[in-house]
Amino acid sequence: MGTTRRTFRLAVGAAGLVAVCTLGLRAGQISVDDAELQYQLGNLLIEETRYHEALDAFDRATRTTDPELAQRARKGKVKMALRIAEFDLALSEAERLTTDARQDAESLTLHGDALWSAGLFLESDRLYERAIALEPSSSRAQFGIARSLATRNRLEEALDTALRAVAAAPRDGEIHHAVGDIYERLHRFDEAVAAYNNYINLLPNRDRSEKAAWSRAQVRFLEAFAGRTPVEIDEQDNGMLHTVPFRLVRDKVVVQARVNGGNPQDFVLDTGAEETVLSAATARRVGVRPITYTLSAGVGEIGLRGLELARLDRLEIGTLQIRNLPVMIKNPALRGIPTREGESFSPLSLGMSMTIDYQQRLLTIGRKLPDAEADIRLPMRVHRLAMVRGLLNATRPAYFVVDTGGEVISISAATADSLAPSPFRRIPLRVYGTSGWDPDAFLLPGVDLDFESIAFRNFPLVVLNLRAPSVLLGFQVGGIVGHKFLGSYRVTMDMAGSELKLEEF
Repeated sequence: MGTTRRTFRLAVGAAGLVAVCTLGLRAGQISVDDAELQYQLGNLLIEETRYHEALDAFDRATRTTDPELAQRARKGKVKMALRIAEFDLALSEAERLTTDARQDAESLTLHGDALWSAGLFLESDRLYERAIALEPSSSRAQFGIARSLATRNRLEEALDTALRAVAAAPRDGEIHHAVGDIYERLHRFDEAVAAYNNYINLLPNRDRSEKAAWSRAQVRFLEAFAGRTPVEIDEQDNGMLHTVPFRLVRDKVVVQARVNGGNPQDFVLDTGAEETVLSAATARRVGVRPITYTLSAGVGEIGLRGLELARLDRLEIGTLQIRNLPVMIKNPALRGIPTREGESFSPLSLGMSMTIDYQQRLLTIGRKLPDAEADIRLPMRVHRLAMVRGLLNATRPAYFVVDTGGEVISISAATADSLAPSPFRRIPLRVYGTSGWDPDAFLLPGVDLDFESIAFRNFPLVVLNLRAPSVLLGFQVGGIVGHKFLGSYRVTMDMAGSELKLEEF
């Protein structure tokens, strides 16, 4: 009952502040007193998880004549823009923070967070380092560095840095969530559960929050592995290479695998998925029962999609055997698409590297691969999905998901908009993905695209709505590269070295 009364008082207080502040608003700048009230209102609205309204209140507060208050309000505005995935707004406001004469570690870190959300990871790294130089104890700068280390598969370093950030700011829920994510990638599920529970307990309005509900579902899923070793691979298998033949079907790499000791069946090699995936029919046939639900996102008009999470007892791919494997079950299944949703897997989700020899039709999986020759080496980052950096029209950097389950080279609609300030030619396309049909897909001709020494000139790119995956990942996905990009090479995705290596035939 005490919590209910407190919530009621906050709601009344916020409404009262709105009324008071509105009276003082004028065109352009507002008085210091009015701006201070708007700033207080923004903080109250955060407690009520009314983030869009908090953003508006902070925006009004930035119009003050007091530069220190305007700076505080702009920081709040950047935080809210990041919270509601308004990536462009967050970046433009963060740039104003760090162009002011008085720079501080918090401003630099927020600018780094905004650059991260725009998919500019290299640029964000530089800002976090500058922030640490100014304030070595900055928890948010340490959080940014930990997140960056994790994308380069330096997981132990990332964990140490994230734990230092938690010690410095124990009530920052986002850092606890990052710790949980790193533990999960290290397959230390018990410790991940503790970190995620800390995150849930720090969420405002956690009894009704969607974030809290999905995080509790994740905790239930991880707890289902209690007493088992997650992603268990025998020591002998861990130390050897596993090579299997594959077929190329509609530009997709298809291998044979066994689920729970059953008959061999087709699995698509899909680095565009962060977990092994089973269809609902296969899950029922081999006795895999769902534990809870999770959110997934992909190309298509559905956007965010609820799928089931389960534990697979055993998956065998050639000589490689994995036990206690997290899987997603595509249930409910999509309707109205031209092909049924099948099974897929990605060695990257196991923390393993791989080589795809498109010429010999051989797939090799291993914890550590021989350092083979490569004509092209691209730095690779993994944040749930593997990505490489490209440059569009010589000016616009963006990260592209490396998707072995995809076919074409595509960019997001947001990236396309940033390339063409004036109206450009759109050639409508009919495209479907993991979230159904994309009714807004089109072909954008005449784009220059570079991946270091790989150059596509005056090239047509498929433009897709990648808003839902971007929101789920927490940054603007620049695009996707599939078979059209990969199929001309012997492709190595090296997790240990954080590299995409391409050897020309």
